[in-house]
Amino acid sequence: MATTFATSNSAESGTGEVKYSHQFHAESHVLTGELKSPIEQRIEKHARVALKNERGGHLTRFLEDVSIEGLISFKTGHSRVSGGESLKHKAWVTLSTSVMEGLNVFEILTADRLVAQVSTEHPREHGHVPRVTFLGTQFTNVKFCGFPVKITLDLDVCGEKPAEDQSYLTNTGFLRGTQARVQKIANCGFLPERVKELYDERLREIGLLLDGKGGSKVTCSLVKSIKVEHDKQIPGLETIENVVVIPDFGAVSFGEVEVGVEPATPANDFRRPNPEASNGNPKVSTVSNYFELTMLNMELGCVGSGTVKAAQSKTNGTTSP
Repeated sequence: MATTFATSNSAESGTGEVKYSHQFHAESHVLTGELKSPIEQRIEKHARVALKNERGGHLTRFLEDVSIEGLISFKTGHSRVSGGESLKHKAWVTLSTSVMEGLNVFEILTADRLVAQVSTEHPREHGHVPRVTFLGTQFTNVKFCGFPVKITLDLDVCGEKPAEDQSYLTNTGFLRGTQARVQKIANCGFLPERVKELYDERLREIGLLLDGKGGSKVTCSLVKSIKVEHDKQIPGLETIENVVVIPDFGAVSFGEVEVGVEPATPANDFRRPNPEASNGNPKVSTVSNYFELTMLNMELGCVGSGTVKAAQSKTNGTTSP
């Protein structure tokens, strides 16, 4: 049975009552990627759990003592996802959490603990776009070459839930703020080629959204700034916004958040309600607004090459009508 709320404050049905339902969707895992050297190995999603139904529930998975040929390892990792209804707030709440402890990447990057946590709340009314919080997200004792890293977070980077059920992708202030940071990174002059291409593409996506020419996602960061202690002792190390670059290691982006929409059909427009309905009553397009948090996005080079992502959590969902 679908999870539903009922209200008599609408005349959309013959009885004056509307039933609202919600499909929960959450996914979490602790490590994924692909190494190209010194070995070629695909890293499947470790400790993956996923929730996608109308009942909600709670799922967990745990791993310990994982090693990718001694190159990348972690002591423990656990993932959990849950979904349920809050009768007090008349909303559906979804939570996705990924926790990794004892991470070691090529003896260069280490972390005692990473926690990626995303929670969304879809209210019964005007609930097609959720309120989002990253409360609980944290970096503990991150180090490069044994030197501590000071990380300053902004857990409110996405801002308040937009009014009138508008998408976060229509928030000009959010888009322009993100654009300024991404542009600063893209133009810093010391990014590896592949990372430069990635940030140039992100700039293009934001430009499309600001110009009203399309676009379905934007990538920002929960990290306001990074400072590596004794950074001059690490040859070539550079930092810019949420990115650390070490020429003999690669580039690491911290606390990335992808904010986007996943339409049910190509014809749906996330910006406004759909005035058409099969029964002649107004309804809203069934699109899913998602938030995906990646604690470490590593583009490796030199001592080892490949792309590795650590601690990822994602939530979204669809409310009807």
